[in-house]
This record gives sequence, C-alpha cells and structure tokens, in this order.
Amino acid sequence: MRAIYPGSFDPIHNGHIDIAQRAARVFDEVIVGVYDMPKKRVLFTVDERVELAQEALRHILNVRVAKFSGFTVDYAREVGALVLVRGLRVFSDFEFEFRMGLANKRLAPEIETVAIMTDEQHVAISSTTIREIAELGGDVSTMTPDFVARALRDRYAEQRISS
Repeated sequence: MRAIYPGSFDPIHNGHIDIAQRAARVFDEVIVGVYDMPKKRVLFTVDERVELAQEALRHILNVRVAKFSGFTVDYAREVGALVLVRGLRVFSDFEFEFRMGLANKRLAPEIETVAIMTDEQHVAISSTTIREIAELGGDVSTMTPDFVARALRDRYAEQRISS
C-alpha cells in the first residue's frame, strides 16, 4: 500500500525523518510530498526543500520525495495513495490534524489519515523553531542532519549580506 507524508518541510528535520522511517516500516511505499505553495512564508524554494528531503531520506529504500500543489487528497489520488501520514508531537497537533483529517475524509472518503506519534526526543522540534534558532546564529545540529544545518547557516548568511 502506498502512503503520502505531506508537508512543507521547511526545513526537513529529525522529527520528520523519524516519522518517514516509521511510516516506511508500515507501508510498501511512502511518498514524502513537499507542498509547493504553503500559506506560510518559506525560507527555501520548493526545489531546495525537495533536494534537502531527498538527501535526508535517501537511506530509506521505500521512500521517495516529490513536490506537489493543490489539495493533498487530489495528489494522493493522482499517485494512487490510499493513506495520508501525519506526525503528532503535542496535543495541539492532534486538534489541527483531527480537523484536517475530517476535511480530507469529506473530500476523499476512500483515503485514510494515519497519525504517527513522534518519538519523545523530537517533541520540541519544529521547522519554525529551527528557523528561528538558525536565524539568530544558534546551533541546530542536534535537530537536523548536518547538511540541513549548513544550508540554514548559508541561507541566513546570504540574507544578512543582501540586507
């Protein structure tokens, strides 16, 4: 069975990688769907986010990374996925994901949403927090792969130079 793990992944971090690895043990194939145009402002372009995710997940043989736009359920139908994988860190995630899961079920009754609780070591990790720490020059190497930490340092250095 094919599943999609959708998100903006701006940037991908150890919590995302943990969810992808665990989903890969449950499903035959997991597509990490990098959403092209999230409502929030992103630091990295969609192609950069795809590239970082591909590097972070290349060791998982049944995971592939692709970009998409539009409704997640439409993309799931397009690629033949019957499951949407979502990660849960804290209770507020549950409320958001529950509402989103119900909306997706209304749009695509044939597609299920499966939530995987994050490992407790990743509970405090979010892309937003990582970006905020990196922007101020903090060390995010315990929350992201090394190459992601470098990409963040480089991006914020570029922004400082161009300002």
